[in-house]
Amino acid sequence: MQKRKTQNKRCNFRAHAPIINKFVEVKRMNKTELIAAVAEKASISKKDADSAVNAVLDTIVEALAADEKVQLVGFGTFEVRSRSARQGRDPRSNSPITIPASKVPAFKAGKAFKDSVAK
Repeated sequence: MQKRKTQNKRCNFRAHAPIINKFVEVKRMNKTELIAAVAEKASISKKDADSAVNAVLDTIVEALAADEKVQLVGFGTFEVRSRSARQGRDPRSNSPITIPASKVPAFKAGKAFKDSVAK
């Protein structure tokens, strides 16, 4: 078996990704379920919870679009990170390409959030 060289010096994610059992069901919460949970926890109507959740999300998006950092103590920090331009390879033609610089949203979990998830 030959070792495959990667062009990128970063870790090849697919090569190191954990094996996921197809039969394990992952619980997910969509926006509607989040709104229902907020309404129940805050003892407000779903309509009010919908307005509140949308207002929070819109405010975070607007702040990030204005290159601001949103820090929620105990929860985490939303910020915009800059990715510099880099060399890549076109998978169809195997020719080198330049991937332009870009800005991406990022989230870093706070200590209290990490601790509650780790329990």
